[in-house]
Amino acid sequence: MRFVVVTGMSGAGKLTAQKMLEDMGYYCVDNLPVPLIVKFAELLYDSERDKVVLGIDVRADQSFDEVMQALAQMKEKGYNYEMLFLDASTKTILKRYKESRRAHPLAMGGRVEDGIERERGILEETKKNADYVIDTSRLLTRELREELENIFIKNENYKSLMVNISSFGFKHGILQDADLVFDVRFLPNPYYVDELKHKTGNDAEVHDFVMQFEESTLFLEKIKDLLDFLIPNYIKEGKNQLVIGIGCTGGKHRSVTLANEIYKALKNDDREYGVTINHRDIGN
Repeated sequence: MRFVVVTGMSGAGKLTAQKMLEDMGYYCVDNLPVPLIVKFAELLYDSERDKVVLGIDVRADQSFDEVMQALAQMKEKGYNYEMLFLDASTKTILKRYKESRRAHPLAMGGRVEDGIERERGILEETKKNADYVIDTSRLLTRELREELENIFIKNENYKSLMVNISSFGFKHGILQDADLVFDVRFLPNPYYVDELKHKTGNDAEVHDFVMQFEESTLFLEKIKDLLDFLIPNYIKEGKNQLVIGIGCTGGKHRSVTLANEIYKALKNDDREYGVTINHRDIGN
């Protein structure tokens, strides 16, 4: 039997992940009372079910330590499980709570930010011990589904680091959550070419214009060398998400072109990390 425990930060997408796994054929149960967790495992291991998900989270009315003790008892009795931990940045979680107008389970009538930080502290050790950690801050719904399918259906190697390449325009503000920012405003600007002004880096004409210059290809080579060095070390240190910002003036031409090129260079199924791309200001 494949027994998966799904947990993580409130607002990080636990229920969404459980629904996706249910669609993939997993029998899903959410937030059992603590005294029933071990009994649930006993019953399921004696049944004919081969794929099971148990969702657990932090609740104001129960101790999470008791939940973890129940999971430890499961392993002591030989009922093994894998743990999937869903995480997201505080900024992302706060935005989701504001949009949904739901109350955070640990806010206790106070500020949502306080509840988020309280929960992050409670779950710190659980996250460290999880088998899989997925940061959903920048994942699209379809990308989350793909990750879950790769891990729990296709049994592909788990990619512990998700690299997000994001183009942006400095005139719209720097990318706030970027770990690495590269400024490509030193390259000739297609904006000043009449036939390219209203196109973007996703158009072949703009791409060819930007990449015709030796500085562009040299920049791309140096970025690739740097990332080939940095990414394995980020993985070694347990980093789950790396956001790389590529900025130009407006975020439509040079940054989009170079972000696409970096994405293509990193997109390789044999690597230890996943790669996504987005263009923040391409529509501005």
